[in-house]
Amino acid sequence: MTVKITGIGSYIPEQRVKNTDFESHSFLNEDGTSLPSTNDIIIEKFKGITGIEERRYTTPDLVTSDLAFMASQKAIENANIDPETLDYIIFAHNFGDVRHGAIQSDILPSLATRVKHRLQIKNPRCVAYDILFGCPGWIEGVLQANAYIKSGMAKRCLVIGAETLSRVVDVHDRDSMIYSDGAGASIIEASENDNEGILSHESATFAYEEANYLFFGNSFNKNLDPDVRYIKMHGRKIYEFALSNVPLAMKSCLEKSGVAIDDVKKILIHQANEKMDEAIINRFYKLYGKSAPEGIMPMSINFLGNSSVATVPTLYDLLIHGKIENQELHKGDVVIFASVGAGMNVNAFVYRY
Repeated sequence: MTVKITGIGSYIPEQRVKNTDFESHSFLNEDGTSLPSTNDIIIEKFKGITGIEERRYTTPDLVTSDLAFMASQKAIENANIDPETLDYIIFAHNFGDVRHGAIQSDILPSLATRVKHRLQIKNPRCVAYDILFGCPGWIEGVLQANAYIKSGMAKRCLVIGAETLSRVVDVHDRDSMIYSDGAGASIIEASENDNEGILSHESATFAYEEANYLFFGNSFNKNLDPDVRYIKMHGRKIYEFALSNVPLAMKSCLEKSGVAIDDVKKILIHQANEKMDEAIINRFYKLYGKSAPEGIMPMSINFLGNSSVATVPTLYDLLIHGKIENQELHKGDVVIFASVGAGMNVNAFVYRY
């Protein structure tokens, strides 16, 4: 028995926020002083590093669990299942439901419970819970579903990754241009076909020195309320950490699968930063003495930004539905899913489509 993704769906907000929309922002240094460069130069350098040209923000009337509900409906429809047959709903997010204009996260009840309620699932044995695992949360949720199914504790799970990062950014921090909103959801089930599904996995938390590379901190604008916190990161440390650890995790995962490096058709990696993702893939292939094949890494960050836990399932949804130019999957293709994020957490799984 193997475990496979039988349904996938995503919700991509319609509001496009282009780089030019940040031209009037007041970007500051950490100490509150003004940046020496003009905004057009800051934005141009930002695009060159991250690859982001625009990102998506949700409308003021929606929160994270709303986006997740809509993505889940699509995944359930795609899998053609009865939601009453779900054994688990595993919801990966980081900040809960943060309403437009609010400064407080709402996670009572859990977001997974809210999605179950919206889906009108009556079955009490459908267990709903949230996980906080940084950007790798959706992959970790898939690995948990895999374990439940293989242990006999479940037959079918709904795994969601959703976030509204636009609600927790410091508008005076140029890093705020990275983040976006979105949701991806997947149905995970057992398969009797040993030649498909999850072949191997890898997961790790590095917290000895790395725990606070991503954190909640004060605005760079010292005139704002110091008790209100925003998402912050040590970008250089994260970059160096990712380059050191993600390729090794991917290699370990691939070796466990028994699949040869030349048989890997696609790598779906968390859409954090275009240059960083490219460097990770290049270093991964160098571990095998090879160069990364052209087109091995589909990307969505340039038009969707970084929606944290939602990037990987959304990317997979777009890929298999032919919505990424010059990219496609065929039956039997081997895919590596991988992510890195707050924790610092790293995970991956090798998957035969």
